[in-house]
Amino acid sequence: MTGDRPQPAPPVAREAPVVPECHDDVCITCSDQAVAVTVVRLLDDDLALVDTGAGREDGAGCEEVSVALVSARVGDTILVHAGEAIAVLGGDLGG
Repeated sequence: MTGDRPQPAPPVAREAPVVPECHDDVCITCSDQAVAVTVVRLLDDDLALVDTGAGREDGAGCEEVSVALVSARVGDTILVHAGEAIAVLGGDLGG
């Protein structure tokens, strides 16, 4: 033996993963359309009742969605895709 030891390989530089953002009301995971709705009431278990804009007096214009991935409040406009809120667009835009 000559006393030369093999040197460890230099560390591989790894870039941080790119986190996609929601833009233009389009779902980032499948490019399908997301729907903007307004939070009417927060429910238990990270759920919310939202106004879908159908505007029927019998409550048929409301739907229950998950808000587990966002910090939504009553009056917020949120983007929903497949029953899951994926972004908060803003607060009460109605005035």
